[in-house]
Parts: sequence; C-alpha cells; structure tokens
Amino acid sequence: MDTVFLSDLITVFALSIAVLLLFLRMRVPSIIGFLLTGILAGPSGLKLIQSGHQVELISEFGVVLLLFTIGIEFSLKGLLQIKKYVFLGGTIQMVLTTTLCLAAAELVGLEIHEAIFVSLLVSLSSTAIVLKILDERAETNSPQGRNTLGILIFQDISVLAIMLAIPFLAGSSTILQDSPGVFLVKGLALIALFFLGYKWIVPALLSLVAKTRNNELFLMSIILICLSVAWLTYSLGLSLALGAFLAGLIISESEYSHDALGRILPFRDVFVSVFFISIGMLLDVSFLIQHLVLISLLVAGIVLLKFITGSAATFGLGFPLRISILVGLALAQVGEFSFILSKTGYHYGLMSLNHYQLFLATSLVTMAATPFLMSVSPRTADWFMNLPLPERFKHAMMPAGIMALNDDAAQYADHLIVVGYGVNGRNVSKAARMAGIPYVILEINPDTVHSEREEGEPIFYGDATQEAVLNHVGIIRARVLVIAIPDVTATRMITSLAKGLNPKVHIIARTRFVSEVKPLYDLGADEVIPEEYETSIEIFSRALSEYLIPRDDIERMIAELRSGGYQMLRTLSGDATTTSNFGLYIPDFKITTLRVKKNSAAAGKSLTELELRKRFRVSILAIRRGGETILNPGGDDILCPLDNIIVTGQMECILDIIPLLRDPGNSKDA
Repeated sequence: MDTVFLSDLITVFALSIAVLLLFLRMRVPSIIGFLLTGILAGPSGLKLIQSGHQVELISEFGVVLLLFTIGIEFSLKGLLQIKKYVFLGGTIQMVLTTTLCLAAAELVGLEIHEAIFVSLLVSLSSTAIVLKILDERAETNSPQGRNTLGILIFQDISVLAIMLAIPFLAGSSTILQDSPGVFLVKGLALIALFFLGYKWIVPALLSLVAKTRNNELFLMSIILICLSVAWLTYSLGLSLALGAFLAGLIISESEYSHDALGRILPFRDVFVSVFFISIGMLLDVSFLIQHLVLISLLVAGIVLLKFITGSAATFGLGFPLRISILVGLALAQVGEFSFILSKTGYHYGLMSLNHYQLFLATSLVTMAATPFLMSVSPRTADWFMNLPLPERFKHAMMPAGIMALNDDAAQYADHLIVVGYGVNGRNVSKAARMAGIPYVILEINPDTVHSEREEGEPIFYGDATQEAVLNHVGIIRARVLVIAIPDVTATRMITSLAKGLNPKVHIIARTRFVSEVKPLYDLGADEVIPEEYETSIEIFSRALSEYLIPRDDIERMIAELRSGGYQMLRTLSGDATTTSNFGLYIPDFKITTLRVKKNSAAAGKSLTELELRKRFRVSILAIRRGGETILNPGGDDILCPLDNIIVTGQMECILDIIPLLRDPGNSKDA
C-alpha cells in the first residue's frame, strides 16, 4: 500500500484544522484558511507534501462535486424571482469588467486570445466567500445582498460558457478538429440526452431507488448520475465540470433534489476544501515576493475596477449610491471559478507560466482582502454619501419619487412610517390600513415601489439612511417609525438619524439576533424585536397549547418571559426606553387596549360595579365606542359590548382582567 499519499492527506487535514481554528477566531472565511494551508504545505512553503499530483486529482473531483451541487441548487423558479438582478445586473457587470480589463490587457501587450481570457477570469467574483459573509451578517435578503447574489448567479452561469470558449480561444481543441456538422450533431445529442434524462430517465431511476428506502443505494445512484453525465460530456470533447453541472440541473427540479443535495454536501465540502488547498500549493511564494510591487499594483487595479463595475451595474438597476457601493465592494475580488478556468487555460496554452503565477498570486490576495473590504463598506458608502454630489446621482431615481411624495406627505401628521416592504413591512402596513392609521412606506427596491404604487399603496422610493428622505416623509410629525429591513447597519443608521430629527418619535426596530438589541437601544430605539427571541416564544406557546394549558396561563407566561427577557436586554443598555414614556421610570408599567366582548361579564356594567382599580389595580384611561372617545371615564360610565378600553397597570394585573372581558361561550376567546 502506498502510504505516502495517506500521510500527505493526514498532513493536509491536520494543518488545515490548525489554520481554520485560528482563522475562525479572527472571523476570516475558511476558504482563505484553506488557501493558506496549501501555501504552507506546498513546495514554496514548508514542503510537507510529496505527492502533490494525487492531491490535485482529488481536488478535480471536488470541482466536479462543486458544479454538481450548484446545478442541484440552481432553481429556474427561484431564478425568475430575481431575474432582473441576474440577467440585467450580471450582464452589465461582466460586460463592463471584461471590456475595461481587455483594454488594459492590450495596452500592456498581451495577445488578443490571452487578453480576452484574462479579462473573462477577472470578471468573475467569489460566490463562496461573499455569500458566506453576507449570511453571517444576515444581509442575504437585503437590497445589497439580493443584488450581489443575482450578479454572482449570472457569473456562475457564465462559467459554463467560458469553459466552452477556452478551446476555441486556444485554437487547439479536438472540438475545432471536428467538422461543423459533427460538432452540431454532438451538441444536439447532448441536448436530447439532457432532455430525456430530465424528463424521464432520472426521475424513473430515482423513484425506483427511493422506494427501496435504502440510503446507501440512493447515494450511490446520485453519484453515478453525476459521474456518468460528466464522463459523457468529457467524451464529447467538453469539460467534466460542465457535465457535472448538467447532471445537477437534471436533478434540480425533481422531488428528490433536496434529499440528493443533503447527502452530497458533506462529500462536496471535503473535496472542495482539498481543491482550495491544492490552489494554495500551486502558488510560488518566492515569485510573490520577487514581484510584490507589480502584484500590489494589479490587486489595487482589479479591486478598483471591479468596485466601479459592480457599483455601476447596481446603480444602473435604479438603486441609490449607497447600495451600489456596498455591492461594488462585495464583488471586488477574483473568484474561485477563475482558478479552475485559469488552470484549464494554462493547460491549453492560453497563459504562460509566468502569467499564470502572476494571476494566481493576484487573485489570492484579492480574495484574502474581501472580508476587510466588506467590513469597511458601510463607512465607505457613508463617505461617498457625504460628498457634495448631485442629489440625483446619490439617489438614482429618487428625485421624481420625492417630488410626488413631497406633495402627499404634507397632509400626514401623527402618522406611521414603515421602512422596508418585505414580509414584516407588508403586515404592518396591512394592519395600519385595517385600523385606519395613516401610514407611509419607504422602500429601496424600485420595482417593488412601481408595482405597489399601482395597487394604491402609499409607497415611495427612498433610502431611509438619508436625512432628506426622512424629512420628506414627515419624520418630524410622525408618531411611530417601524424599521423592518434585514440590513443591520442600515437599521442602526436609521434609528440614530430618526431619533435626532424627532426625539419624540416611537421607534420599533426589527433585528435578527438578540446581540443587536443593545446597540439599537443605545442609539434611541424604543422597542427592538429580535426574531430569535420572538420565535422561541412562539414555539414555546404552541408547545404549551398541545398540552392543553389554558390560554390565559400561556399569555401570562409569555408576558413574564417578555418582561423578564426584554428587561434584561434593556438593562444592558443603561437608560433604554420602553414602550411608553412612563416605562422610563416604571419598567413593568404598560398601556394597552382591550376589547369588551358581547357576552362577557363586564358588558353592561358600570366602572363602579367592576371595581377594576380596587380589585385588580388597573385603571381605565379612555373608552372608545364607535367614533366617540370617552376620556377619563367616571364610575357611572358603563362598558358596552365591542367597546375598546385603554387600560394602564402592570402587565400581570392587566392579564387578570382579561377573563372579565371575554365571551365564555366563544372558544376563540377561551
């Protein structure tokens, strides 16, 4: 048995674990750790690896699995939901990057074939690194996240076209040796086989295997489909990676796609890790040191070029300058697929060894710089927004929307402002409309603004992080501001800005993590709703319902959890405010509205008869009856069915009076 290969694998994994443990503490993406592992273990580092060729073979299998899983995850239905970001934004970004890079490559004397090839490589960005950072920052569904994702998807699709173009650029492929008729027949045969496999062969096979309920058989069938299609495309003169992607695409729309993806992911992660390690092994550190100045200039040039083109693509879709800058900095690196393609191009003679090493070193540095570029992107965007630039340039299509808004917003007073029109924003707006509360919506997606405005929603295009936008929606006269966006940085900026413009406005902010509660309270938020915490409460209440715990008891427990949990979170921030001004001094003091049901014990009785203050230590501030409001009601005032009463007191006392207001015969009120 050849133990050299085994010892090399042990060395690779042991070293990668040590590097990753260090990088995770530093919050640096694991891919950069794998690249550094390869550099350390490779011939230009500590020279720990002896059988580099065998490691390279494993890495090629990792590439096949990577393209296979991308094909499975690739959903035509999901693609259509962000088609504008993908096809329009992606096309603008790649065309601009390739064109500008091609012009620069020709200026330095590269031959046309190599210049085109290098330009295409530079146009690609790192899907793995960028999406991981966006996910960690909970920004995947933010405007900059969706734009970035759309452009990255288009780049991943373009990889297949570039793979096909490499032999033609090199002029030495077996494809070019075929006559046009033979090449056409091969292409039609591949399309036909793809259609047959997608429609009948693969679904029938997976259905047959799934009925056995044997996990090993199902996994082997998935791998067989992947390798078979990859081998078929390779035998036709195309790449293994292209075949793997097509195999994943065949499975993607089947009912077994999620199961297949779940089973193949662990294998993919291991082999792809080896792929990035092998890329690091290819880097010549001495070459990097010798050409440090040139590589530094190239890195700066690529980052600047891709920052400009990524920003321009987003700006061209109608998004404001701030979002465009965030997207541009997220895309300002060379991607992992560029390594795959550069290696193929090098074998075809499209790049010399010197240029190949130069490209590897430059690309690795841009990838390593990505976490730092994305961490400073909010401050960079703020710096650009503070420049004396024309308002139309800062806000893209905003001026027309602002002019329309300026006329309408003047009529609003004591109104609700909703920032963001996602699921949370839609629900808040719907509730405000049903309750007859005047409201205004601010949304940064121009398509959403256009479609919803046609439906009659008071929605306007604008970046709520800008003072001018908040002023135009009447922030000074607003009573409540609801921030319902998934962008943590923007939420902080809006909170601070709004509180500075109107200290009396009641700010309710949505955040994903409990860790964000304290910073938002410190900035002036009155209520912060962490999704983590509220989700746990909802799960808790439903679990108790299954044990037939009375609803009143469940509500009491929920109130205690919220009171204790939020009081703890607020205590962390010192003088944070609560749901009302009274809460500044009495944290448990609440003001809420309750409804008197038709057959409840309280209906038809006077306040003197009910003795709410004496029995429950709860006071009634007002009674709303139809369009009439009775302020400071006296003891002779009678509670009528369907009255809304505004009560004050401690939450536990308010919960005690709820049974008096409910209809005992209605199960929904029980």
